[in-house]
Amino acid sequence: MSRILNNLPSDPLLLILSFLDFRDLISSSFVSRRLNELSSHNPLWKGLCLKHWSDKMQRVRTWKELFKEFYADLGRYIDHYGTLKRAWDDLKRYLEQRCPRMIASLKEGAKEEELDGIEAQIGCKLPNDYRCSYRIHNGQKLVVPGLMGSMALSNHYRSEDLLDIETAAGGFQQRKGMRQCLPLTFCFHTGLSQYMALEGTEGRSRCEIFYHCPDQMAQDPSAIDMFITGSSFTEWFTSYVHNVVTGEYPIIRDQIFRYIHDKQCVATTGDITVSVSTSFLPELSSVHPPHFFFTYRIRIEMAKNALPENACQLDSRYWKITNANGNVEEVRGPGVVGEFPVMTPGKVHEYASCTTFSTTSEYMEGQYTFHRLKNKEEIFDVCIPRFHMVCPPFRESMVRSVSVLSVREGVADE
Repeated sequence: MSRILNNLPSDPLLLILSFLDFRDLISSSFVSRRLNELSSHNPLWKGLCLKHWSDKMQRVRTWKELFKEFYADLGRYIDHYGTLKRAWDDLKRYLEQRCPRMIASLKEGAKEEELDGIEAQIGCKLPNDYRCSYRIHNGQKLVVPGLMGSMALSNHYRSEDLLDIETAAGGFQQRKGMRQCLPLTFCFHTGLSQYMALEGTEGRSRCEIFYHCPDQMAQDPSAIDMFITGSSFTEWFTSYVHNVVTGEYPIIRDQIFRYIHDKQCVATTGDITVSVSTSFLPELSSVHPPHFFFTYRIRIEMAKNALPENACQLDSRYWKITNANGNVEEVRGPGVVGEFPVMTPGKVHEYASCTTFSTTSEYMEGQYTFHRLKNKEEIFDVCIPRFHMVCPPFRESMVRSVSVLSVREGVADE
């Protein structure tokens, strides 16, 4: 075998070795002297460094030595570090020019011994991907606006900070209904937090991330429902970053607003285009009783190349609202949120409003009625595209599930 390997040219062997992960590459170095030499080939370790550690590495030694240096410090996170580091780098690059105050609020990464100390303090193991992210950045300073998104209505404001590990540990929950739950975010204005389950208990899956929602119809205060926002820290954080850097979440007044825009929710009538984005507000919603609160943001734009004589003013609105049960409600009214915007070529008018419903989904559609400024008798309708609002996944508290089961068993016994 050694003679065969010695007679083979290097290029095909290096190509084969390039498909191995670092563990198999090290194992291959013990097969023969030839493979030992080839497995130290610098480009092989460069690819592994860029894959697992970072694409911004400063090389002062061989790539293999650099890989070993990173592995000695961060080896336990090798399955997560590359993904999370890229997400952090993408987020910072995107926000540097748009929200510099937010980037300035980020804290330096925590040390390994600090994370070990937190585990000892709370008596629970932290998920490896969570620890990995906090080695990169230990959350942020408690500032407004928060890194994890904002939402603003006329009488309501929310902005979530990504908590540093020390503050998170201070909010670690041991009470019934929230046992072994660690807060990830916090909002000064509402007291809202997203939590991560550190253990699979009370009906939760380990590493699941959620907004807690007290069951307002239960007498037991430990009856807490959950609006689920992620199945793991990596999935939760990287999906959020993706929505930010792709522009899915808009930047408005130096803040990240967590509106979701369906690209199909756009309609053009003549010179006027209407588009809609929506957002669910867990802090104003409940599972029991079923009360789901959404806000929607509408953008009305007149084409830049529209003729000046086509300038117009919005007079009224009409909504057709259909819930999951097929029940239809129609609403008519003057203007939009008390305004009667005048549209001229190139002008954009945006506003936000809200709605609540008792079913898990609903859609709205309708039209605006305008008149021409040059001729008030010329009245026309502009289509508002249909947009859907769907409650995120939720899970009922174990307390309610046990109570319902007991009632059913009682009825069956009778």
